[in-house]
Amino acid sequence: MRIGIMSFAHLHAEGYVQNLRRIPGVEVIGFSDTDSERGRRFSQAYGLRWFWTHEDLLAERPDAVIVTSENARHRELVELAAQAGAHVLCEKPIATTVEDALAMKAVVEEAGVRFMTAFPMRFSPALQTAREMVQSGELGSVLAVVGVNHSENPKHHRAWFAQKDLAGGGAVIDHTVHLADLYRWIFDCEVADVYAEVSNPFDPEVDTDTAGVLQLRLQNGVAASIDASWSRPAEYPRWGHLKMEILGEKGALLVDAFAGHLNVWRKTAGRSYEWLGYHPDPNQAMIRAFVKSVAAKKEPSVTWRDGFEAMRVALAAYVSASEKRRVDPTMLR
Repeated sequence: MRIGIMSFAHLHAEGYVQNLRRIPGVEVIGFSDTDSERGRRFSQAYGLRWFWTHEDLLAERPDAVIVTSENARHRELVELAAQAGAHVLCEKPIATTVEDALAMKAVVEEAGVRFMTAFPMRFSPALQTAREMVQSGELGSVLAVVGVNHSENPKHHRAWFAQKDLAGGGAVIDHTVHLADLYRWIFDCEVADVYAEVSNPFDPEVDTDTAGVLQLRLQNGVAASIDASWSRPAEYPRWGHLKMEILGEKGALLVDAFAGHLNVWRKTAGRSYEWLGYHPDPNQAMIRAFVKSVAAKKEPSVTWRDGFEAMRVALAAYVSASEKRRVDPTMLR
């Protein structure tokens, strides 16, 4: 199977190259990027063929592509890929507007290609176990869910994350979508409404949000929250956190998806302490699932709709914070 990467703008593109190379029978044909500095740098770093235009990459007729551009440019690249007959794995959030997301759905359906949203945490063994426990009734009736998703400010790695026109927002759109998707997946229902407070307490140099707190009500009546922020300093030993506490009648379940680690201290310049995770890589499992769905000509386990509904929760949070009211994500058009 021949797979290309469209843009190295998103920092996850680097990891996906390694994930793809670990799968037998997969050839990474290269990547497209119109940023010359980025193109030269990553071509040299990973020994990849660099295509100056996305059309040049697609002219090689890849079976599938991974779209890892800036969020606001997903629609353009998905449309190009679909029209070229390539199946798509698209970074999250899949778009920054409802209009763009719906246009992406229309083009992939018309082209008859498959679309998978990059939600790797569905492939975390810890979260898969949590879902099984909830759905089996082991915790009894669930009363509430508390979710946390923190990281350092990604502008230190890719400046566009802190540019509203390219990212669609800041920490809220970046981190809300993961937990919103997990809530939908674990409880098999949509988010009924959202109330949010959004602000920028952590970086006065950027014109976007760096923190948000969301209060959600799921359609099954469960109360849930999301604490999303870029609150960790640049020298923090691990990239971030994704934690969830599920409170039920029969017990409570606490998930820390990246808890497995080794503490390492080095006598080196720069960061002297590192947190080295040894937990299973959910990105690897996600990439394998995408490759398998393309090979089997079957719908992927994480679809366009999953990306769309999670995106609408994040967008609803911004509307709620602006208008100081609860917002039904399904009403956003």
